[in-house]
Amino acid sequence: MTTVREVVHDWMRRRGLTTVFGNPGSTELTLLKQFPSDFRYVLGLQEAVVVGMADGYAAVTGRPALVNLHTAPGVGNAMGAILSAAANRSPLIVTAGQQVRAMQTMEALLTNVAATTLPQPAVKWSFEPPRPQDVPAALERAYHVAMAPPRGPVFVSLPMDDLDAPAEGPQPIRAVASAPAPDPAALAEVAARIGQARSPVLVVGGDVDASGGWMAAVELAERCGLPVWEAPLEGRVAFPQTHPHYRGALLPGIALVSQQLAGHDLVIVAGAPVFRYYPYVPGAFLPDGADLVHLTADPAEAARAPVGDAVVGDVRLALEGLAELTKSREQPPPGRWPAPGPVPPEGDGPMSPVTALAAIAAGAPADAVWVNESPSNRPSFHDRIRLDQPGSFLFTTGGGLGYGLPAAVGAQLGKPSRPVIAVIGDGSLQYAVPALWSAAAYRIPLTVVVLSNGGYAILKWFSRFEDAPGVPGLDIAGIDAVSLAKGYGLAATRADTAAALTLAVSLSTTSDLPMLIEVPVSTELPSL
Repeated sequence: MTTVREVVHDWMRRRGLTTVFGNPGSTELTLLKQFPSDFRYVLGLQEAVVVGMADGYAAVTGRPALVNLHTAPGVGNAMGAILSAAANRSPLIVTAGQQVRAMQTMEALLTNVAATTLPQPAVKWSFEPPRPQDVPAALERAYHVAMAPPRGPVFVSLPMDDLDAPAEGPQPIRAVASAPAPDPAALAEVAARIGQARSPVLVVGGDVDASGGWMAAVELAERCGLPVWEAPLEGRVAFPQTHPHYRGALLPGIALVSQQLAGHDLVIVAGAPVFRYYPYVPGAFLPDGADLVHLTADPAEAARAPVGDAVVGDVRLALEGLAELTKSREQPPPGRWPAPGPVPPEGDGPMSPVTALAAIAAGAPADAVWVNESPSNRPSFHDRIRLDQPGSFLFTTGGGLGYGLPAAVGAQLGKPSRPVIAVIGDGSLQYAVPALWSAAAYRIPLTVVVLSNGGYAILKWFSRFEDAPGVPGLDIAGIDAVSLAKGYGLAATRADTAAALTLAVSLSTTSDLPMLIEVPVSTELPSL
């Protein structure tokens, strides 16, 4: 007798889903027993860490990642990370065990009483198969839904007795072309508008990078003489930051975006929402006399934009189509993004974040993949670390903490040919600190740089911006990240000078083992 589990394992192998991120419980054992020797199980010590690792893995591979959680408690623990994965548009297939069918009616221990409701609204699709024999088909459907644009996580609940049930046969592997081309007539109209515009500008977002549209964006910008901005608060860099057309990142306030785009009469937004705003800075959405065209793979994103027209379809195909349809224009006027200024001199106290980031950059290899979760230092990060290769930067677009460290672990697993450097705040580190164990246990050659300022600096900035003095709970002094890392089995050191930090990063990124470097830094609040 062939069991459902055997069919599922065969389906996983044929789908290339042989890496499983999980934290097993009793309801998951029937799926994991007789685990194939050619599969890889990546254990996370907490469910949010499990999902975060899968998120980073899916981001760098462009393929779905399979996640296995423990019934309702495990899904509950993972919900923040699932919300981040949804915001990041990561194609995760999240599964969770469920109590045996015979005991669900009486709500025995570990029954997920609302299995398909619990992960909503973070997932694109949520399902519990009506019969054991439907499990393989449900997973195949989940695969296609996760990969359909806009990509995102899906959820399948698996009653634990389903996996040992007899199967009806192997699960067919179906091909679904899920990158619809944008309407040619609509693209031709956009191309004509670019040609007629006095001063068009291109704004790029994370889906340019995720869709493989990096070079198409460069070609369009060069052909049409477009200055290029990054959309606000994007999770990926989508244009080479060393390119003469690059202007930097738009700020996330409504009025601020309008001010930065002043002088342009046509704004082309590709692969980003219009726009990701926070905090509230009221004003005009666009400069006077400006129109906007939105290129997106997400119909809902197009519908909710407050201004502009939209063309829905694959972003890479849209950019390539525009590059073919447009005529060459003069190059943009001077105004490229300024080069980094001088590094502040070191004093007697902790390094400034700018000094620390410059030292990290000096020790990093050119092909590094960077993961950032030091929110207050992100502007300084991009000022000092200029990225000019696709797939080189990850940052959560969901607004929560706990993504960076596990995502870096997953990114290194998914892209072992490139060194991964995670720049993490000391506050952010604590949201997913068990990910250090996974890095050590699987000997993942990851470099983790912890910028320690003893507090939640980004919240201190928000409290000042929102005129909220006296807010408690913003200081977290006394955490020893080096000791935490050593306790989880990592090599760890503390760098108190720029020279020591550069050396530590250089050594770590050429090692085959993970390493944590703690760097005391001063608190420098960002500004709009």
